[in-house]
Amino acid sequence: MVRNMTAGRPTEGAEHPDHRVEFVLSPGDIQSVRFGVSPGHELAHAVRVLLRPQQHPLQWGWLRNTRDRLPRESFRLLAAVVGDDGYLPDFLTATPSWDMTPATELEALRSAQLDPMRVDFGKMVLRSSGSRQSALLEMQEHPAQARAMIADAWQDVWDAAVAPVWPQLDRLLRADIAVRSRTIATSGISGMANGLHPNVSWGAGAVRVRLRRHSEQVDCRGSGLVLVPSVMSSWGCMVLTEQPAQPTLFYPARGVTAGWSREAADVATALGALLGPARAEILLGAGVARTTSQVALDAGIAVSTASHHLTVLRDAGLIASERDGARMLHLRTPLGEAMVGAVL
Repeated sequence: MVRNMTAGRPTEGAEHPDHRVEFVLSPGDIQSVRFGVSPGHELAHAVRVLLRPQQHPLQWGWLRNTRDRLPRESFRLLAAVVGDDGYLPDFLTATPSWDMTPATELEALRSAQLDPMRVDFGKMVLRSSGSRQSALLEMQEHPAQARAMIADAWQDVWDAAVAPVWPQLDRLLRADIAVRSRTIATSGISGMANGLHPNVSWGAGAVRVRLRRHSEQVDCRGSGLVLVPSVMSSWGCMVLTEQPAQPTLFYPARGVTAGWSREAADVATALGALLGPARAEILLGAGVARTTSQVALDAGIAVSTASHHLTVLRDAGLIASERDGARMLHLRTPLGEAMVGAVL
């Protein structure tokens, strides 16, 4: 372990237990903390899982079903950009948001600004060697061409490796966000932040994150902080701090088990054993607001039967029903999200 013996501070870039990033917030700055999802972050870390599978046992079920269908050339290019550890180039991920989709993420990559890309390539060149360094130097010299090639590779690898399990991933991410949001409402930012991960804490107006190789203080007053759960990077936390990106903290989503990538039918079976098949189907479909008639139509049951099942789920706290004019809309509660996420 390398230590900076001059100022008693950890050396930047060298592993040290005292590295930490502080996201400074104003008192009562609850409105500046929000959650988002990041398909690009999940894809980048899926690449890292494939490069170092021995370090990611929770992903082995997904790995077994993925390796044989990888597009080799596209994966090789993306692996050179992502690397197996450490710095992740900023241009690979747009600012995470609640409504971020894979298509939106890819569109942002295809239109990424070239000058910041050159800077990112330069950082990766300094952190690499051999054939990877040569490939990155070539990309740095021809960023427009590299951008198009990386975006095409992103699409190929996404379609083969992540798209088949995106519904499961998305449910886990949103279930985590629902639970964290409820914690903010009941226990405040401090209670929520202290439960994100053992390396994350809240105190004296700042969210603090212990990292392996980097220390920094980031002023989030006026810009806010984005909190992003992740399934693929389930080992620890990462941060995004450099402008123009919004300060972002990526943390492991809760409830990720080795069986998270099971087929939707298997999830429905597991929920069905607990709730009954009809109620399980209604709960799984309640990720979007639907009327009682829509629920009945989707489930292939009578409206009166759907109304009965919805009442049972609502009484159990798994579904919330709100009136929208003449319609009643039904949507999963945070508890319902957590239940769906727990069986993945």
